Amino acid sequence: MTNSSHWLSPVLPLTSFGNVLMFLFSISLATSIIVLNVSVSLSILLNKALRSQNRFMYMLSTCLSDICSGVSYYYAGVLDVRDSFDSPTRTFYIVPTFLGLSYMAILAAQADRYHAIVSPFKYSQLMTRNRTLLVIFTYWVYAFLIVAVYNLVTVGMAKRVTSMGTFVGNIFTVIIMIGLNVRLFIIARFQLGREPPSEERDSKRSSVHLILVVAVFFLGTWLPIFSHIIVCNFIGSTCYSFRNEGTDPLRILPRVNAVLTPILYIRGCSALRATLLTRVWRHCCRRKKRVMFDESQCVRKSCNT
Repeated sequence: MTNSSHWLSPVLPLTSFGNVLMFLFSISLATSIIVLNVSVSLSILLNKALRSQNRFMYMLSTCLSDICSGVSYYYAGVLDVRDSFDSPTRTFYIVPTFLGLSYMAILAAQADRYHAIVSPFKYSQLMTRNRTLLVIFTYWVYAFLIVAVYNLVTVGMAKRVTSMGTFVGNIFTVIIMIGLNVRLFIIARFQLGREPPSEERDSKRSSVHLILVVAVFFLGTWLPIFSHIIVCNFIGSTCYSFRNEGTDPLRILPRVNAVLTPILYIRGCSALRATLLTRVWRHCCRRKKRVMFDESQCVRKSCNT
């Protein structure tokens, strides 16, 4: 990064009402990402029953990567930043990696739910909580090893590797995610429907429905940038690029997904929602009320004196 004042300027010059709104939107988006994902993370960590389930570990992984995305967006989205290999305001491929980690977490969560329902006995034997944590740890380490490699090779080599890697990786992972979505939908619609009513069946169905909805919203917000990258790599030319990260709608959409995902988690899981309302937000509201009460008492005392 450079020490010049260029990278410290806002995402757009604050010379018009529209530019000010864009600047405030970027700040609000970053703040919303952090607040919602921190809230969901705390809810999972505070509830032992949630922590014991593998699917909530993937939720926690998604939230942690999205928290990092939200924090980094104060730089990449609020300020005038172009995050390319040869840009003086680049983030050395770290910021895109946080988004990629969310992608890997949701893909892993889809595969986890698929195997848990198709082969429940084998799944319970193989995928213990420790092994699930090992899977999560592995793709986090892998992601940052890739970051290290990109920063150790030359810019030209990094561009060539990224061009080919993203082209192939995006196609295959999108096909896998869509395929898992279709398969999970069939399972939720037909296979689980034939099982006798029980608490276990309802739990399976709700977990499948939740990951289906999360994956659909994920694809809806990520497919535009995936398609853009695939088309640009396929035709072998430089596509149109926006002034910076904060004004590029293709790069804003994945950040919007980082707000939608925790909302879907809260909406789709009653146990998570109950913990959030009773142990996280309620506690914060009580503290806020206590502070306001103490301030009012101080004001009264000063008035009386």
